Amino acid sequence: MLAQLPDGFTAVITGAGGGIGGAVIDALLASPRPGRVIGVGRRAPHRDDPRFEGLALALDDSQQRIALAAHLEGAPLHLLFNTIGMLHDEARGIHPEKRLDDLEPAALARLFEINATLPAMLLQVLQPAFKGRHPTLVASLSARVGSIEDNRLGGWYAYRASKAAHNMLMRAAAVELRRLNRDSTVVCLHPGTTDTALSAPFQARVPKEKLFTPAFVAERLLAVLGERTPEESGSFYDWAGEPVAW
Repeated sequence: MLAQLPDGFTAVITGAGGGIGGAVIDALLASPRPGRVIGVGRRAPHRDDPRFEGLALALDDSQQRIALAAHLEGAPLHLLFNTIGMLHDEARGIHPEKRLDDLEPAALARLFEINATLPAMLLQVLQPAFKGRHPTLVASLSARVGSIEDNRLGGWYAYRASKAAHNMLMRAAAVELRRLNRDSTVVCLHPGTTDTALSAPFQARVPKEKLFTPAFVAERLLAVLGERTPEESGSFYDWAGEPVAW
């Protein structure tokens, strides 16, 4: 697992309360190689493993992002796996748009905040932990619908646009992080349709064989991440290890 990283590596997984985030944590802890696994969610996650630390932090708040960075206490960070994302929010009345007439500025702003701004701000606050000569991997969940070239169906305006913005921010950050650490690799990852709360309202038309379990997705994404090199930093891959067009 993640052969680029040293034994005893430190990992931070955000969105730990979600299906994919929780499954990534479990996959990491199933290996003897990590030395410290930090799971971050709005509610502190728990695992019965001495290597695990659960933090309750709302990372869309700048002070709580600073608290995450402080928790590392100056130690190098080898893996950041960001699984935070938003497609819909019933409480706020946010749903994927079917028509241009459905687009609302507040929904657009909120999805940009969670899907694009937050991942970039995480990289900003964690820069000191990435800097140095230790290998670092940054994985952030994107979506194939964020591919401009692949958009042939339209709709889902806010989600598509926020994921496209996410990809650009990650690619730009990859360039800068390489200047801070030549052994850094930043990758956008498309997990496929996963059986989680995010996709639940939209699973009815998904063929059974294309609806993946979080455990399968976590295994595949970690495998794909483990195949990437610093020369590929700023790239976009799907769960099967195939590149996705921007």
